[in-house]
Order: sequence, then structure tokens, then C-alpha cells
Amino acid sequence: MQTPHILIVEDETVTRTTLKSLFEAEGYAVVEASDGAEMHDVLANHPIDLVIMDINLPGKNGLLLAREIREKKDMGLIFLTGRDNEVDKILGLEIGADDYITKPFNPRELTIRARNLLGRTLASGKPEEHSEIERYKFNNWSLEVNSRSLVSPKGESFKLPRSEFRALQFFIENPGKILTRAELLKQMTGRELKPHDRTVDVTIRRIRKHFESVPETPEIIATIHGEGYRFCGEIEATETAV
Repeated sequence: MQTPHILIVEDETVTRTTLKSLFEAEGYAVVEASDGAEMHDVLANHPIDLVIMDINLPGKNGLLLAREIREKKDMGLIFLTGRDNEVDKILGLEIGADDYITKPFNPRELTIRARNLLGRTLASGKPEEHSEIERYKFNNWSLEVNSRSLVSPKGESFKLPRSEFRALQFFIENPGKILTRAELLKQMTGRELKPHDRTVDVTIRRIRKHFESVPETPEIIATIHGEGYRFCGEIEATETAV
């Protein structure tokens, strides 16, 4: 197995050097960038599996850069930042970050979260790419497994971030069952649910925007207050590879 490559995007030299040493000691190959221009240069010339990025950066901030990454790349993304307000965290997750960690941080916790995320992202390609299931169909929509795309009844295709795809696939495979936030988060990211973690709620809100005619009163993914969520859509078919 190839050594995972991590890109650290951090403008503070001391923090960037500390993170580089921390992950190199764990056996990872680490590349550095101090701003968006350097980040894009690295991404164009190196195979990166995980980006760990601050939000406060010179020029374009981390939120804008994360949006640019998600438009072209599919890799693990963790925000590591001193901005600890709820708005930034929710926005970061809505953009497609897999995790959001605030400074000061526990080095051991950071490496564990990164390892768990890499374990899922690096392993996920093989089962999904070689899965016997090609697509799921529900309510005139299709979820394409190999491309991780959601296709509308009109044929419009939306490439889903990994976390959204995993959540929607989990729902479709468990129709009518109440899925707790803890179960969904574990399926999406491999993390255990912590108090006040909004990752699942933000992800469900993003998924609903695709196919709920009125997201505020959803009919396909219902909220079960105090318990979790339930998929109420009509499963039309599951197509397998020949």
C-alpha cells in the first residue's frame, strides 16, 4: 500500500512545521503550502489524499479554497482553525469538509481523526468501484455508485461529496428504518458522535436540497425528533453489474 500523502495549508510557519513533523512521525508523506496559490500548485503536481487547512489564510481564505477543491478534487479535507464559531463550522461542513477541528488542538486526537478519515477514503474507492451494485433508483431519481452521482428525473447529474453519497446510500439500503445521528456519522466519516456535533444535520440538509420540493417539510428523508432520520422514499430498483 502506498504511503498516504497529506497537504498542510497553513500560513503560520511554526504551526505548519509542527504539523509536518507530527504527521511525518506517523509515517505519512507531508507537503506544505502557506496560501492558496501554493496549495493549487501542490495539488497540480502531487498525489494528495488529505488536505488539512486553516481558514485564516492570506489572499483567499480556507472556505473559498475548500470550495475550489471540491469543484475539481475528491479527497479528505479537514479544517484546523482558530475560528470556533458555529457559523464557520456549519459553512465549512456545507462546503464539503469531512471534519472541523479548532485550535488549540490535541495532537493525538488530530492524528487519530486523520488516520480514520484516510482509512475510509482510501479504502472506499475499491468497494464502490468494484461493487456489484451500479445504481439505486428511488422516486424517479438514480444514485450512481461508481461516479457517486445523483441523477434527476430530467437527467441532470450532481456529483455528491463522499459524506453525502455515503449517507444517501445508507438511507436507501435501510428504507423505513430510523437511523440515528451516531449511526449516520459513523457511516459517513468513521467518527463517533460528540455533543453538539452538527455534521449529520448539515449533510442531510444538503442532500434534501437536491430532491425535496419543499426542504422545510421533507417527504423523502424525514426527521424523527429525538431519534434521528428515516428514509421514506419509494425504492424503485437496484441495478447490479453484469
